[in-house]
Amino acid sequence: MPKAYPFVILYIILNAGAAFAGDAPVSDATQECLDCHAVYHPGIVADWKKSRHAAVTPKAAMAVGDLQRRMSGGKVPEALQATGVGCAECHTLRGDAHADTFEHNGYDIHVVVSPDDCATCHATERRQYSKNIMAMAEKNLSENTLYADLQRNILGAAEVTPDRVHFTPADDMTRADACYYCHGTRLRVTATEIRDTDAGELAFPVIAGWPNQGVGRVNLDGSRGACSACHTRHRFSIEMARKPYTCKECHVGPDVPAFKVYSASKHGNIFSSMNAGWDFDTVPWTLGEDIQAPTCATCHISLTVNADGDVINPRTHQMSDRLGWRIFGLIYAHPQPQSPDTTIIRNAAGLQLPTDLDGSLAADFLISADEIETRRTAMRRTCLACHDTSWVKGFFARLDNTIATSNRSVKAATQLMRSIWDQGYARGLAGGGSMFDQYIERRWSDVWLLYANNIRFVSAMAGGGDYGVFEDGRYHLTRAIMDMHDWQQTRDLIMEGKKGVK
Repeated sequence: MPKAYPFVILYIILNAGAAFAGDAPVSDATQECLDCHAVYHPGIVADWKKSRHAAVTPKAAMAVGDLQRRMSGGKVPEALQATGVGCAECHTLRGDAHADTFEHNGYDIHVVVSPDDCATCHATERRQYSKNIMAMAEKNLSENTLYADLQRNILGAAEVTPDRVHFTPADDMTRADACYYCHGTRLRVTATEIRDTDAGELAFPVIAGWPNQGVGRVNLDGSRGACSACHTRHRFSIEMARKPYTCKECHVGPDVPAFKVYSASKHGNIFSSMNAGWDFDTVPWTLGEDIQAPTCATCHISLTVNADGDVINPRTHQMSDRLGWRIFGLIYAHPQPQSPDTTIIRNAAGLQLPTDLDGSLAADFLISADEIETRRTAMRRTCLACHDTSWVKGFFARLDNTIATSNRSVKAATQLMRSIWDQGYARGLAGGGSMFDQYIERRWSDVWLLYANNIRFVSAMAGGGDYGVFEDGRYHLTRAIMDMHDWQQTRDLIMEGKKGVK
């Protein structure tokens, strides 16, 4: 042990051999971690003690039957099978692969645990997540020139000049505090620093982009993603991941209003009123018995069964497995991309967009109609566990209509915007400018980035109707289109007046 203050030494002596962990035995290395960190970081240790990692060894977890089994790694190294999954098992694993590995009290430790570390026991989930668009969220934002331009004009510091408002690129801390909080930062080790701690002087790596638990975080072993985005450290609770509050952290709107809509929906009402008696921890999840209304995880991720134990949908960590349409974040709703790396997409104009500005699809990069139907069938299975066929058919018919009508409204707004660009009233890309840095362009982006998204989410999530009308919905969409039309007409009149003066 490094030098410590007397109370630390006394604490360790009094608690020598104490059961810091849960029911499972702990490795010697993990016990050393616990001996110190129970003093310095008692919250971390207390949280971990309540985890399944502390209670069950990988060997015991692998012996569980197929449907009840929670880990998918079939070849967990022998040395890791007989003890609980503790500090050392995660923070010393694959040390050579991590740029932040450093010597700490006789062990090579890395700060950032990555999905490739978790794959030691959760290989299937890791593989599925890598196919998930969330895993590429950092790249899809930072390496798409249009998105990068949009975020610059949202996050950048404003500078007012005589002819316009200019936005300088945001600094790294602002980016990490904003869009990249959810999309994930790119981590890198910049230095080593010596800290004077209660345990003496210790060396630690300095990591740029840290802290972060964004879904597409670029880790120091080169992997992408953060399991802790949904399974928060150090308890890594399946109960927490299954409740809608976890998804709310990044899906609360107004651009992605999923939680708002869910809260106002019939499903959300039932959850809010009745969930105290539900079982969020059991595997598999029996619909109608363990829960009486869906949460986000029920529809998109979880292994669900009926009362007879028949599988309704298998567990997946590829969130689009049951989604045919991508309904938010872009100019038009469109079929899901084939690849999670959306930076490879090019529309007819060569832009990194899945549609052209007239709504035509960049079909070579998007899933087919047959695949849309396959994914929709998977989603229907969950719906049909609680609703009859006519209800489910009516629901999806409304969703299809909402996608079509919202796209038509967006097309009308985009036609106005293109006309405004053509007339030179705004610069746009053709004029050597941006699509997002002038007022009228912001009104255009309001139409598809905020209002059309709300409308579609209300329809897709079966409720919260007011959000689809007056709360950032159809009322605001139609008003924005009227604003755009009046803005253009005003400039037409000004130009006519100037011509008359000449």
